[in-house]
Amino acid sequence: MDVVIETARRIRALEIQGATNVAIAAVNALSEQIQLSDEVDRDSILSKIEEAKEILFASRETEPFMRNAIRYVEWRLRTGEWRDKEELRELVHGVSEGFLEDFRAATDALVKVGTRRINSDTVVLTHCHSSAVSKVFVEAKRKGVDFRVICTETRPKYQGRITAGEMLEAGIDTTMIVDSAMRNFLKEADLVLVGADAITSEGNVINKIGTSQLALAADEARVPLYVVSTLLKFDPQTIHGEYEVIEERSPDEIWPEAPEGLKIRNPAFDVTRREYIHGIVCEEGVISPHSILEAVRRRYPWIIESLGA
Repeated sequence: MDVVIETARRIRALEIQGATNVAIAAVNALSEQIQLSDEVDRDSILSKIEEAKEILFASRETEPFMRNAIRYVEWRLRTGEWRDKEELRELVHGVSEGFLEDFRAATDALVKVGTRRINSDTVVLTHCHSSAVSKVFVEAKRKGVDFRVICTETRPKYQGRITAGEMLEAGIDTTMIVDSAMRNFLKEADLVLVGADAITSEGNVINKIGTSQLALAADEARVPLYVVSTLLKFDPQTIHGEYEVIEERSPDEIWPEAPEGLKIRNPAFDVTRREYIHGIVCEEGVISPHSILEAVRRRYPWIIESLGA
């Protein structure tokens, strides 16, 4: 399990960041680990997948996209056929590449939809770093749309700097603000675009800590907030009443040499309720958060089937 263990370590250490990058890394690690195995029989392979699942799932608690990606590989191998090591390797490679191709197609589709929400002179406020949101911005700029982006610094790991760097590289007029200035700068914004780490069966969205307060402030300021995300980030476990786990990270990220006895809390995500979300920009178009379960059943029925939901 060396490949899987090393990938899990890099995910925990935030050397691999963002739900999309984490999912891709996990699929590639699982695929490589299976292809390195000398075992061929179905029970052994499924046992290895189960072991890899435990390791990778434990690396980040709030990563349904990664969990869905791994479940997809497992689901396909449970029904797949192979006779020898070479056929197994071809099957695993094909399944993994097929999933990634579907993801790329989904991303291309949602980017096309998202760019239609940005017009010339639009000012967009965003929080943290979302590869999907960044792709929307870059594509809008490529099409010649002249707009501005305001991005938060996103403490304590400053992921907003990643967004700012990508925007500047694309030639987009970009301003960075401290997180606590969100409400003040909503006066300049025409809309808010954020990503998602998870979407629940109720249509609520789990994203970087601070997203929910941004949504509340945007609602009060009457600035529409859209979530840009593939439906592959839907968490099927929430259908059965389970809550999405909110990862809490080390206090050292906030204050490495804090005074002794001081309690520090560092949740990585929060929950934005669906009533504060104008729409989810996804591969199905702009959909209401209320219709998320229907959209997932239509587009990716295997997500539901993989858990027997």
